[in-house]
Amino acid sequence: MEAVCGAARAGLLRTPHGAVETPTFMPVGTKGAVKGLSPRDLAEIGAGIVLGNTYHLYLRPGAEVVREAGGLHEFTGWSGPMLTDSGGYQVFSLARIRRLSEEGVRFTSVYDGSVHAFTPELAVRVQEALGADVAMVLDECPPAEADRAYHVSSLRRTARWAARCKKAHSRPDQALFGIVQGGLYPDLREESLRRTLELDFDGYAVGGLSVGEPRERMLEILSLLTPRLPEDRPRYFMGIGDPVGILEVIALGVDMFDCVLPTRLARHGTALTSEGRLNLKNARYRRDFGPLDPGCPCEACAGFSRAYLAHLLRENELLGHRLVSLHNVRFVTELCRSARREILAGTYAAWMRGWISRYTAARSG
Repeated sequence: MEAVCGAARAGLLRTPHGAVETPTFMPVGTKGAVKGLSPRDLAEIGAGIVLGNTYHLYLRPGAEVVREAGGLHEFTGWSGPMLTDSGGYQVFSLARIRRLSEEGVRFTSVYDGSVHAFTPELAVRVQEALGADVAMVLDECPPAEADRAYHVSSLRRTARWAARCKKAHSRPDQALFGIVQGGLYPDLREESLRRTLELDFDGYAVGGLSVGEPRERMLEILSLLTPRLPEDRPRYFMGIGDPVGILEVIALGVDMFDCVLPTRLARHGTALTSEGRLNLKNARYRRDFGPLDPGCPCEACAGFSRAYLAHLLRENELLGHRLVSLHNVRFVTELCRSARREILAGTYAAWMRGWISRYTAARSG
């Protein structure tokens, strides 16, 4: 840990493929690529660490193919740090048919309906074959509408699976993170936290939030957990990518986060800018020949007008998707870099309040 400002932290995550300055946003490379962006793009905009999806990579091209290629870094051409999730979220959210047991979960592939089974041990073996710098335990991801009884059984099963993952993990060059579950129930979050801490992982993630619950409840639950996480271990909030949410969870002591939001918004025509979210498919941009985001030096902003980008997006041209994706990922990456500077300077809280006030008051549409 390099500095603390309130609960916000600036640190350094050391991995075999380099050090990551935190707080950091991890672009999501679901199938081994961040949609529309090359490794060179990511390096040029300053991405520190990229996430790969175990579920999709396990199904296609297969973990053994990636292992034979030399691991994800060699296979994808990304030389920086990488994290792989366990695939649990996708199993529980994408599979049309699944059967849960103490042993693991059987599920049908989203691609061809073939039947597969994930156990904690298999999830670890797959991630070891993929070779990312950070791996995650297999957890159960309860649906947002699940009742208390379901959350109780789920978090306890997740704790037992986490212990099996820890026992199965054998790569000394790969960190393994535990995951805290428990829904919106403070006492269940406390129980999950205690059980997860007892296993002494290399880092800790908070799962099961940012899934549709009110923002205030999300922050309330998170604020109960972060003060009790080890100060010398990374803290990872799973699945948040909107700028305001990023700054709010940083303020509560989170170091790492991921989300598909920046690239998904881009594919639907929305840019994240200092003027708020801009829907470039709006008619107002047909004759707007100014830069996408004044002051931004990225390729999209430096080389093209809003009118041209709007044209590309209306015509569903891949170049438009790529350029706006590039800008959006750079926007959240630079936001984290700015947050880090403010934490180091001891001015994060005031800076965050001002930034959020300007961003939410800016023109959007």
